[in-house]
Amino acid sequence: MAGKNSGDGLIAQNRRARHDYFIEDTIEAGIVLAGSEVKSLRDGKASIGESYAGQDGGELTLFNVHIPEYPAAEPFNHEPRRPRRLLVHRKERDRLLGLIQREGATLIPLRLYFNDRGIAKISIGIATGKKKMDKRETEKKRDWQRDKARLMREKN
Repeated sequence: MAGKNSGDGLIAQNRRARHDYFIEDTIEAGIVLAGSEVKSLRDGKASIGESYAGQDGGELTLFNVHIPEYPAAEPFNHEPRRPRRLLVHRKERDRLLGLIQREGATLIPLRLYFNDRGIAKISIGIATGKKKMDKRETEKKRDWQRDKARLMREKN
């Protein structure tokens, strides 16, 4: 988690997502937030590690994102884990909801950040789950790349 001094406006990142899922495509979506949620995000406080996106009443919704309460907005604070609506174009929403229902894909948040205009955005990956065997294969490839780079450095 990075604060407002970060170069790209990164607030939170889901590092486990690429380990646990095959990410086939990514999209950028806006989020409907309350004022106290934006203030809390500007402090760099959020967690998207356990979150996912799904359907709620025909809308694309983000579930289980933890944005802590903002202390200065005490009487008007928000619920930390409330469902938050995602803002995408209608065709994109219909395509994503179809992928969830027909093909069994999962929508996993990858990054939560502020864009260059200061608007909170979330990068969502269209993912399918990895089996234990796939995770081992990925780990083997990563280890081999690391060893190969080490050998090349020692050789030069």
